[in-house]
Amino acid sequence: MSAELALNSMATREGHRRSVKLVGVDTTYFDAFNLQIAEGTRFGTLHVTRGLPVAIIGSALRARFFTSEPPIGRRIKVGDVWLTVVGVLAPRPSSQSTAEKLGIRDANMDVYVPLSTALVRYRNRAQITSRDVEKAAQEFSDDNNNQADAEDPQRRAERLNPNQLDRLVIRVEDARYVAQVADVVRRLMARRHNAVVDYEVTVPELLLKQEQRTKAIFNIVLGAIASISLLVGGIGIMNIMLASVLERIREIGVRRAMGATRRDVLAQFLAEAVLISTAGGVAGILVGVGLSVAIEHVADIRTIVSAVSVTVAFGVSLAVGLGFGIVPAWRAARQDPVVCLRYE
Repeated sequence: MSAELALNSMATREGHRRSVKLVGVDTTYFDAFNLQIAEGTRFGTLHVTRGLPVAIIGSALRARFFTSEPPIGRRIKVGDVWLTVVGVLAPRPSSQSTAEKLGIRDANMDVYVPLSTALVRYRNRAQITSRDVEKAAQEFSDDNNNQADAEDPQRRAERLNPNQLDRLVIRVEDARYVAQVADVVRRLMARRHNAVVDYEVTVPELLLKQEQRTKAIFNIVLGAIASISLLVGGIGIMNIMLASVLERIREIGVRRAMGATRRDVLAQFLAEAVLISTAGGVAGILVGVGLSVAIEHVADIRTIVSAVSVTVAFGVSLAVGLGFGIVPAWRAARQDPVVCLRYE
């Protein structure tokens, strides 16, 4: 179990400024969220017990503030406190919307400090000082500040937050016991808070299952749309081949008169149907890859084009041509050669 305290702050170094989240954590926090240290070390016992001004920064902040020198041992100002960087987190790609739904922080843009450091050197909401009283009175009487709070809900929510900690993160070794542990935590919190529900117990596993269910429904809808498109395309191929059979009756008769069997005519028209569907499949793959690259560059959305998806798409195009080309090919093979030669 690890506690967490998050504060909005501003990071400054050598003229560069960036709004960041200052997160006070315990030493077990990084294990709870599987955060790996790419450079440096984690917080030591001395850092935690004495509340030393040390920090572990995300990979995005490392790229922004330490472009020409290693960050370990260097100092960065966060808020009004200079912090010494002792570690850098490994890059962790994640969607911001997905991270918010699952209750996961974007570790790439955060500054992590020991929880004792955040409470002693930044803000301890459990303690009300004279400075806090003066600041609250000034903000109450100042209309401009009130207007700024209304325009910035996060700042107002943080200022009015009376809790010393923002949340407790509990990691369960076996996923089978997550629901039971959550129920025990709810009962424990209800007892400690005298049945006053001023907290929320969130189970990311349930949110993950809900998101996976939503994605499954989305995939089903996309599959239905793709199936309709394949059906329409297959009907188009069949109509084209049926029209081709009617236009090439004399050719069929000549081939039959020259000794071609029904199987030869069937193979010819079936190959033509497969060739049409193959050309459409190749064109669709090229257009799909091009659109994926364009979306990734224009909308800055990561797209993945795997070899498996391309292979499956190409195989489906062949299957559509083969399936919908059988009827026209069979009809061409069943033509009477005598009637075909007389047809004009």
